[in-house]
Amino acid sequence: MPAAPFILLALLAAAPSARPSSGDVLGDWCREAAADPLNPWALAHGLAFERRAFRARDGRLAADVIVSDFLQHDPLHFAASTPDGTPVEPHPHLMAKSLLLAGFPLSHVFRTPSGPVPLRAILATVSRDFRPEVALSPQGAWMLDVLAHALPASGTFTPSVGPAVHIGPLMDEALALLEREEADLLAGMKAGLPQVPKRKQGLYAHPCGGLHLVQAVLTHARHPTVRAAWGSRLDTQVDLLFYRLGSEARQYDAALAATPPAERLPVLVQRVKFYGHWLETLGRYRDETGWKPTPAQLQSLQHAGALLDGAVRRLDASGAWRTREALKAARSPLFLDLTGDTCHAARGWHDWRHHLGG
Repeated sequence: MPAAPFILLALLAAAPSARPSSGDVLGDWCREAAADPLNPWALAHGLAFERRAFRARDGRLAADVIVSDFLQHDPLHFAASTPDGTPVEPHPHLMAKSLLLAGFPLSHVFRTPSGPVPLRAILATVSRDFRPEVALSPQGAWMLDVLAHALPASGTFTPSVGPAVHIGPLMDEALALLEREEADLLAGMKAGLPQVPKRKQGLYAHPCGGLHLVQAVLTHARHPTVRAAWGSRLDTQVDLLFYRLGSEARQYDAALAATPPAERLPVLVQRVKFYGHWLETLGRYRDETGWKPTPAQLQSLQHAGALLDGAVRRLDASGAWRTREALKAARSPLFLDLTGDTCHAARGWHDWRHHLGG
């Protein structure tokens, strides 16, 4: 039987290779699209996925590129975009949040053409620029996230205009804002409705369905004293996240069925956006507070992974990723969505990979 091993090897060589997991696909897509050293917004989304280890295509650490090439001086700030329209910081203090959550210590020093800049100095621009009407607006989640992440539960900071601000009462206001914006969702959940239609109302008027605001509020709950003070209100926030999974999945399925195949790309991207941000939000909540899902919640998390897997497979089959440069040339917002939402989804999958199959 000397030929048997060779026959087995031939059969193995002829067998189709296993498809990589959707987590691997998302990670590869993110590394490919977010590594552009001329696009700081994309680099920041690479940081959201791989944290401080993410590198630009030119070999430099993404964080070094962001600070060295795009930080403005006198005063320190990031512009909303570059002169050619490439996004830098379309949401106030997105870069400060990205650098902080990437895991750099406050003492870390970045090298710039104008001299060394410690991360602490970049974060100080957030408190300097603080305005309550901005922080508690649909564009304020990134500012709130930095403040909640960087300050102790009883911390204070002083803006350039106005009195000192206590982080505790500010985040209480942010929680109250979140609750007001979720009124329709809460009513639907209490009534046992299978879904609450999205009409750009409340939280759906915020970027990314308000999940960045949810993340900012929940990060403040990493303090035991905050969890004790918020009590059942915090539990309701988690319950609403799980309710949203079923509510929005039904609406995406219906939208896909009602949309001609040639026009489905926005829906396909939106599915990756929601499921990815959803998993990322609960991953952060677990890591920052020690929350542990119940068996029923873990089943829902696995279901969300299956939904994201299906969304990635359909997006891949659509050919959109392979032809995304045409979207870029047409200045389609879907090009940016493909980049940013892919990275958030890659992070969400990574956070729950042990439960999602790699």
